[in-house]
Amino acid sequence: MRKPFQGVWNIVRFNWHFYVLAGVLIAFLVTASRFLPDSIRPIASVLYVATVTTTAVSLSVSLYVYDLSGLYRFGWLRSLETDADGCVVNINAGFDETSELIKAVHPNTKLIVFDFYDPARHTEVSIKRARRAYPPYPGTQAIGTTKLPLPDHSADCVLLIMSAHEIRSEDERNCFFKEIARITKPGGKIAVTEHLRDAPNFLAYNIGFFHFFSQNAWQRTFAQAGLRVTRKIKNTPFVTTFLLERQ
Repeated sequence: MRKPFQGVWNIVRFNWHFYVLAGVLIAFLVTASRFLPDSIRPIASVLYVATVTTTAVSLSVSLYVYDLSGLYRFGWLRSLETDADGCVVNINAGFDETSELIKAVHPNTKLIVFDFYDPARHTEVSIKRARRAYPPYPGTQAIGTTKLPLPDHSADCVLLIMSAHEIRSEDERNCFFKEIARITKPGGKIAVTEHLRDAPNFLAYNIGFFHFFSQNAWQRTFAQAGLRVTRKIKNTPFVTTFLLERQ
């Protein structure tokens, strides 16, 4: 079970440097406004309001998405048909808070967990902090993105939950999804859950939405890998799950 406010707390503690900078800027603007000329004070006021508002909105949306929305109850995952003794592959990017929950949803399936985190390529300090805070799921295998250590057509279901966007190179991402298509059985399911670079996420995270990819970018990647979208689920206005099958 996830703890109350676990999601938003993780965001704050793994990205605390952003919130420290925001706090310093707010304190500076409040202090400086006392000494600024009257003609400049409105500019400081606008910056103050913008900083407070964007910080509050991003934390409020994160609280909703990760703690209040039911995202991690995985209602859509329960509807995916898998054999009782089938193989579910869960792939993360250095921070895994889903494998235990997935195992609870499908307790009888064989769960294989892969971690493609590469400190040379994936340099975000937030991931390094998350890895220190959360040990890997037992049996997690470190992998590369160019070759998955499974035979052809061996997985009934492959899950990528808030992880695939960490592969920033389009060529690398295309190669990775071709590997996912290779290991998935005919008729097997692939689920990709992500924030998108769209209007709701811009309103929520401001320029932070550039860390996400657009729906068109994901669809290009899926097509390059020979995958088609069978269903698109809006988990929240800010999070989308693409259900895919091999063409």
